[in-house]
Amino acid sequence: MKKIIKNPTLLITVSMAVFGTIAPFVRKTGLASAEVALYRAVLAASLIGIFLFVTKQKISFKDFKKATLPLLLFSGAAMAFNWIFLFEAYKYTTVSVATLSYYFAPVIVTVACPILFKEKIGLKGWICFAGSTLGIVLITGIGDLSGGKNDLKGILFGLCAAALYATVILLNKFIKEVDGIHRTFLQFLSAVVVLSPYVLLTDGVNVGNMAPVGIVCLLTVGFIHTGITYCMYFTSLKNLPGQKAAILSYIDPLVAVIISITVLKESITPMQAAGGILILGFTLWNEISFTKKS
Repeated sequence: MKKIIKNPTLLITVSMAVFGTIAPFVRKTGLASAEVALYRAVLAASLIGIFLFVTKQKISFKDFKKATLPLLLFSGAAMAFNWIFLFEAYKYTTVSVATLSYYFAPVIVTVACPILFKEKIGLKGWICFAGSTLGIVLITGIGDLSGGKNDLKGILFGLCAAALYATVILLNKFIKEVDGIHRTFLQFLSAVVVLSPYVLLTDGVNVGNMAPVGIVCLLTVGFIHTGITYCMYFTSLKNLPGQKAAILSYIDPLVAVIISITVLKESITPMQAAGGILILGFTLWNEISFTKKS
């Protein structure tokens, strides 16, 4: 058991695989996307809070700049609505297409960084942007969607989720005083603050009407897919090179696609599959670098 805990590669691999199985559990809750997102944040924040307390990892607010807390609140809100849009995508299209659309986020980050941080995009970056964009075009079927308007709506929800996730990534670049799991814990708390009034003003609280299977699925999403898995992810992330972590992160969409096709029996067209390969392939190529060994 100790060997498993001390193996960061295994921990992040398991984390990514677990992330990839979330869609069926979200669907089975029977709740509105916003309510699922709220309970996910509450359950995960509670579990991570206990983890930080037990491991005696205190959050120091002394080094916080004045702008840090507003950024954390805003990033938590972006994370919350990112979940909502992704869960909505699962309702209107297949898990494969929703997930592949969602993985357009790194492309958005690549394009936004030169504007926000004055980073230059080289030829490789533009090639990856063009290839990934072509992948999205293929996934949408170039106007010939087999799933009709609902499929297109699901793809748009997935792209909105990608844009919000890219926002979280970009905001995290400005939050330098808080790292890793501490930042995520505070973002979850921010998500709870933002989502609570939103849920009350929209669909309301319906957790009391849930079926037993829905309750089990909701607890699984909150505690396992988010709380435990985030702890595993950030515990392993600090002990892995960034490039290796980036490569292992692609286990998430691959597992999601496998679950979609084999377990949920959802279909994916050859064109959509080709689009998915382009998105994942070019974003992966953009994140890794090859160095010659002397």
